[in-house]
Amino acid sequence: MKRYILIALIVLIAMATLFTSCAAPTATPTTAATAGPTEPPKPATVTFANFTASGDMQANLDKMQAEFKKQYDYITLQSETIAYGDYFTQIQTRVAAGTAPDCYELNFENFVSYAKKGVLLDLADVIGSTGFDVSTMNAKALGAFSTDGVQYGLPDSFSNVVLIYNKKLFDQAGIGYPTADWKWADEQAAAEKIRALGADIFGISHPIQFWEFFKVVQQNGGSVLSADKKAFTVNSAANVETLQFMVDRVLKSNVMPTEKQFAGMGDWEMFKSGKLGMIVTGIWAFSDFAKNITEFEWDIAIEPGNLNKATHFFSNGIVVNKDTKVADAAFQWVKFACSSKEAARIRVDASWELPAVTYPDVLEGYLKITPPAHRQIVFDTLDYLITPPVIEQFAEMGDIIGAELTAAATGAKTPKQALDDAQKALEEKIKLS
Repeated sequence: MKRYILIALIVLIAMATLFTSCAAPTATPTTAATAGPTEPPKPATVTFANFTASGDMQANLDKMQAEFKKQYDYITLQSETIAYGDYFTQIQTRVAAGTAPDCYELNFENFVSYAKKGVLLDLADVIGSTGFDVSTMNAKALGAFSTDGVQYGLPDSFSNVVLIYNKKLFDQAGIGYPTADWKWADEQAAAEKIRALGADIFGISHPIQFWEFFKVVQQNGGSVLSADKKAFTVNSAANVETLQFMVDRVLKSNVMPTEKQFAGMGDWEMFKSGKLGMIVTGIWAFSDFAKNITEFEWDIAIEPGNLNKATHFFSNGIVVNKDTKVADAAFQWVKFACSSKEAARIRVDASWELPAVTYPDVLEGYLKITPPAHRQIVFDTLDYLITPPVIEQFAEMGDIIGAELTAAATGAKTPKQALDDAQKALEEKIKLS
C-alpha cells in the first residue's frame, strides 16, 4: 500500500539522534514585543556564495531572494553563484585570504574539514537570538551540519539516488518493472535481456567511480572505513567481489557501455535517447528528464542490493563565516533559505532537490509532481540511507580510490589488484585520527 507522506516524515525524525534540543519560537526582528518602543533593525549587507543554483536553477534562487526581501527589507543580499567545478577552490582561497563571504554553501562532504579548521561560526547564539525552531527541519540533514556537538550550518537541501528505468525497453524485452524486492541478480538479468534488443541498446549505466563504490560495497556487506573510522578497509573480500561485479557488467556481459561505446555521450543523454534500459542517478535528474523525454515513459525504483540495501544521502547546507560582521543578518538569510515555507515551495516546484523541512503540506506537493509516477519511492529510499565516509582528507581519499577504480573499469588492473593498490596508497598518504 502506498505510504503516506506523514509516515515518511516519522521515519526521518526517528533516525535523528544528533540534534534533539530546540529553542522556543519568538517574534521576528521587525515585530518583537518589548516593554517599550523598539528601534528598527539597522540596514545590513550580506554576501552569499553558492554552487547549487548554477545552470537552470539561478532563476529559482532569484525567486527566493525576492521573497526574502519582502520580509527583511533592511537586509541587502549580494549573492554569487559559482559553477561546481570552480566553487570549492574559490571558497578555499577566499577563506585562506580572509575574504570569505558572510555566508556560503557547503556540501556535506566538505563541511567537516571547514568545521575542523575553525573558520565557521557556532550558530548557537544566533539560533537563540532569532528564536529559530529547529524542529521544522529534517533532523537527519540538520545533524549532518553539526560536529563535536556544535551546529555550524543549516541544511538547505538533500537528495538521494534511485534506479530510473525506461518502461518501453522493459516492455519490448518482455520483463516486469523493477520492484523493491529486486537484488543485484534481478537487475543483471533484466539488463541482459534489454542488451539483447540491439547492438546499440544497453541494459544499465551505473558509474564505476568513488561516489558509487562507497555505497555499492555496503549493499554487499562491505565498507571503505572501519566502524571506528581508524582504518581503511578498501581491499576487503566483500569489496573485491563488489568491484568484480561492477566491472564484469562492462567488460564481460557488456550490459553497461564501455567508454568507446558511449561515444562521447553522457549517461543522461544516452538514457534520454532511449538506448539505455536503466540508469542509477540522482533525483536531481527528474526535472531534466521530464522536460526532455517525450518518446517513452520512465519511472523509478529503489536500488537493488545484494546482502543489504543501501541508498545515498547527500545534503548541502549554508554556513556563516566566523569573522562576519553581520552574523545576525546573515543568519536571517540562512534561516529563510533553509527552513521557510516560501523557499521550500520554490524548491519543490522546481524539483530542485528536496527542501530539508518537515512541513507535510510542502512535501505532499512534491509527491504530486509527475513524472515519475511513483515519486513516493524517493521517500521509501530513506529507510536505507548511508552517508559518504567523511574524513578530513576526503577529497584525497576519493581521488586515490577513484584512480584505481578507473584502472579496473578499463581492464588495466584486476579488481583485486586495483583495491590492493588503493589500500596501500591510502595507508601511506592519509593518517586517520
